[in-house]
Formats: sequence, C-alpha cells, structure tokens
Amino acid sequence: MLGPDNAFWDSDEWVSWDEIDRQIQHKEWRARYPKANFALIPIFEQLLTTAENYYRETGLHLQVYGDIGELYGAITYGIKLHKNYAQGSDGRLGNDFIEVKTITPFKARDEVLVDLKGHFNELLVVNINEDFKICHRLVDRKLLPKTNGKRLRIKWSDLES
Repeated sequence: MLGPDNAFWDSDEWVSWDEIDRQIQHKEWRARYPKANFALIPIFEQLLTTAENYYRETGLHLQVYGDIGELYGAITYGIKLHKNYAQGSDGRLGNDFIEVKTITPFKARDEVLVDLKGHFNELLVVNINEDFKICHRLVDRKLLPKTNGKRLRIKWSDLES
C-alpha cells in the first residue's frame, strides 16, 4: 500500500519512490544504450556481475563470456540475435549479418579467431578486460585483412578505434 513511508503525494495520487527510481534507471539506460530492448539490460548487467563475483570469489571463470558479448551487441547496437548455435553469424542488424567475437578477461592475448566461412557482413569484437570493463569495435568484413586461409586471427590492437 502506498503512503508517506514509501511514496509522495502528487497531482491527487501517491507516486512510489520505486517508480521514480525505475524512471531514472530507464533514462540512464536510454542514454547509455539508445537502441536497447530494456528487458535485456538487467540480464546483461546481472550476468556480467555474476561472472565477476564468481571470479573474485573462486579465481575461476564461468563460461558465459560469449553470451555476454552477444547481449552487449544486442543492447548496444540493437542486434537481433539468432537462435543459439545458428551457423554463419550471431545476429542481424538491419540487412547486415553480424558475427560477434568476445575477448575474455582470462585470455593471454587480446585477439580473436574468426571463421571466414561464416555468412556475415560485419564483425563485432567485444573486449572484456580483467577489471570486467567492456569496450567494443564493429568492423565491416571488407575491411578485414585478406587471407587465403579459412580462419583469420585478429589482434585487438589491429582493429580501428
């Protein structure tokens, strides 16, 4: 029940502090992730926090970083993710197919291995550092280095900012 302990009176009705907090949170999310589906943001944040807390407690890593990278792409760019284990790409952004690769906090080298047989137009590389901070780079496939192989090893430092 709303009352003076958990709400305030405005325009002939009680307005809860929880509702005010939720509106502030949504404004912050909208500023940070303008293309996001709001339902995905708390899942992403909880998953990242869980991975970090688990590591800090045990010194071990959960196997969730690929999912975190894909969720990050979904909330940052509005990528519509494919079903799990879809072949060729991880999602769509408009008419483009997107491949998402994640650099995990425990990797010895900041690089990803990309399967060039995949059907994608753009590559999103999500880098989760040892402090669990995230940065990313979205690269058009045409700008990737040319190779005769089926796979391409790309260093984070070689991707344009």
